[in-house]
Amino acid sequence: MGAPAPDLEQLVRGELLQPAPAAAAQLTAEILRRHGSAVAAVLFYGSCLRRATSEGVLDFYVLVDAYRDAYRSRALAWANAALPPNVFYLEIDSACGPLRCKYAVVSLRDFARSARPGGLRSGIWARFCQPALAVHLRDGAVREAVVDAVAVATVTAVARSLYELAGESDSARPGGPIRFATAGLWLRVLRGTYSAELRPEAPGTIQSIYEADPERYDRAARAVLARMGAEVRDAGGEIEATLPADPKPWARRGWGRLRPLAKLVYAMQLLKTAATFGDWLPYALWKLERHTGKKIVPSERQRRYPFIFGWPLLLRVLWRRDLR
Repeated sequence: MGAPAPDLEQLVRGELLQPAPAAAAQLTAEILRRHGSAVAAVLFYGSCLRRATSEGVLDFYVLVDAYRDAYRSRALAWANAALPPNVFYLEIDSACGPLRCKYAVVSLRDFARSARPGGLRSGIWARFCQPALAVHLRDGAVREAVVDAVAVATVTAVARSLYELAGESDSARPGGPIRFATAGLWLRVLRGTYSAELRPEAPGTIQSIYEADPERYDRAARAVLARMGAEVRDAGGEIEATLPADPKPWARRGWGRLRPLAKLVYAMQLLKTAATFGDWLPYALWKLERHTGKKIVPSERQRRYPFIFGWPLLLRVLWRRDLR
């Protein structure tokens, strides 16, 4: 039967509560200054966390109590409530040079709701079935709520793929076991969760996410199976699992039917992000310079009126999938 599966909440808690890198802590301090006491938690995730670097744009989710308390602008609060999250760019100076980040503002309630089965924001599952780090947690109640939501997001992402795999398997009779390699399962999970986005991650990027820590993903898969109540045994380097015979309604319905609606929601979100991103011209220039290797100098008109004349730069960044 193999070693006992780790507890999913324990695994998630252990990852979230790791010490924060200095760059993430400095950026979080500025985020807290911007949004004040409304911030319940700040979660660091993504490629900079995975590669343990501050070179690039760090990614954060900022979980707030209420949108109206997080902004001075009623329009921003309304936009956040109508179509969460709002996404912003932040750049600060530090002793080691400029630090950059994107951060998404969403209420703790909406974050937890999106992590559950049936939600349309697969980006929550895609990002938080991967390791994340809680740079700021206001108190113990928030800590436990975040741990629970991240664990639920992981189950949502993995369980969908497991039941889809069971439905496609020629050898699996109804209620019978399925066999899979952990690597194949996680590649399927990540492809499926990112696929609702208009420009999903490239196959090489998805492969690199898994290869960054295969042992962690093996532990997480086994923890999800244990949480689901599946019967599991090792089978020649693969996992053989018998899933619960009566899956949740969302697993029977399948993600395929919801994917077109999720894509529409994502398209609307992307358009809103272009409008609320803030001082996006320096970000667009920096991204384009990284891709081209050439210093790009905006025109005087683009500097003075970025929302009128800066759109060609922004559209080039959007085309390269860099504003997410």
